[in-house]
Amino acid sequence: MTDHPSPDRDDRHDPSLGEEAMRHRLLPGSEAQRSLDATGEIVVGIDGSEQSLGALRWAAREARRRDRPLRLVTAYSLPVFSGSGFDTGYATVDEAALTRGVQELLDHAADQVRDVGVELRATVETGDPSGALLELSRTAELLVLGSRGRGGLLGRLLGTVSTAVPAHSRCPTGVVPLPWSREHLRAEDVRSTHAVVDRVVVGSDGSNQARAAMLYAAEEARLLGVPLSVVCALPPVSGALAWMPTAVDFEVMHDDVARALRGGVAWLKSWFPDLEIDAELADGAPVQALVEQTRRNRLVVLGTRGRGGFAGMLLGSTSQGVLHNAAGPVLVVPDRYDERIETRKNFDLDDFHPWDA
Repeated sequence: MTDHPSPDRDDRHDPSLGEEAMRHRLLPGSEAQRSLDATGEIVVGIDGSEQSLGALRWAAREARRRDRPLRLVTAYSLPVFSGSGFDTGYATVDEAALTRGVQELLDHAADQVRDVGVELRATVETGDPSGALLELSRTAELLVLGSRGRGGLLGRLLGTVSTAVPAHSRCPTGVVPLPWSREHLRAEDVRSTHAVVDRVVVGSDGSNQARAAMLYAAEEARLLGVPLSVVCALPPVSGALAWMPTAVDFEVMHDDVARALRGGVAWLKSWFPDLEIDAELADGAPVQALVEQTRRNRLVVLGTRGRGGFAGMLLGSTSQGVLHNAAGPVLVVPDRYDERIETRKNFDLDDFHPWDA
């Protein structure tokens, strides 16, 4: 006698995060269009690598702190290998196996952060992940990436993406380096092992982009309940200015920049009177100054571009150097209009910048 399932019995199972994401992906060649939306979410790019899982852990803690959902984003492609001979035909990868691999990647990643206690969502894209991440950045609260990826079948999600995406992201982008990921993949309290000083640091060069970063960094420091340090680096200029027909008083230049920096801090304190804010004028190469700050502090914040002095252009040598050599998380703030920046002119010593020479 054959047993028939009871009509009241349901053998269906709830789909996993990976299964659900794969079910809603758009296949290559599809004429359908989808608008990616991440309103109020923390978005993190993952590819299964060690650094991406460390970035995921950091992003999950940010989602919990901000009380926001966390969206995991990954991408894959379907490579086709064709022969040059008449009788070789075409061979494709096993799409079913690839689908299972992507599902398992997402489910494994989700398992790493379930204990954090945040709502998890997932998006799977085909092809280059940069477009999906940038579209999600239009509505996301924060975008998070590891410092580099492993390449391979799932694509270089965190390689060139980690330096290209922040340049065009519409929301702030956190870039988490591999050394930090190894040290804090499972750590609950990052302050106990990473930061010598539990502090937020922001780079300033006197540009409006840097001022936008200063305002954002101050908000982060206030939410974290930690002090803020505004750092400006005065690069070696003796060789660069040797061609000038008149002598340059470097001591006066140093004093003027220091006074301008103090004016910037005074402006920032006018908007955050209860926040502890200090200033540091560092001598030497900007990249070295910022990288050193990532070793000693909880978070370093940069603007997307500046005058070419300290914050520099994101795709230039300064920011590239910082992103590739940082020991701790770096947060890149996009250029954005903030009416509070207009009040900076009410504070003196805003006119002199040595890198304008």
